[in-house]
Amino acid sequence: MKLRKFNLSSFSMDELWALHEQVGNILAEKITSEKRELEQRLAKLNSGMMAKIKRPDRQVAERRAVRRKYPPVLPKFQNPSDPSETWAGRGKQPRWMVLQLKAGKKMNDFLIDRVKRKRASTR
Repeated sequence: MKLRKFNLSSFSMDELWALHEQVGNILAEKITSEKRELEQRLAKLNSGMMAKIKRPDRQVAERRAVRRKYPPVLPKFQNPSDPSETWAGRGKQPRWMVLQLKAGKKMNDFLIDRVKRKRASTR
């Protein structure tokens, strides 16, 4: 690319405006062609990704099939006002527990004794 040096201050207003329009047109054409090329590349990449999504990797499918089974977790806590509401102590605290704790009670107040838990699990 060879650059020519111009003494732009010697150009008339009409000549400068014509040069401005030429540069604008050339830039618009180049931007449009680059955009088209990028969109084509993106479409190729997206089609490749869609093919991977449609047919998952064999290893991923095998890992899903070999997933380890966990035993059921027995509840440790019980709502005194509604005994059907229990919580195993995992994950987010249930609303009834949060409200009771805010009221000043302790988590130990809601423990289910082990004998009751064993009976509940055999039912």
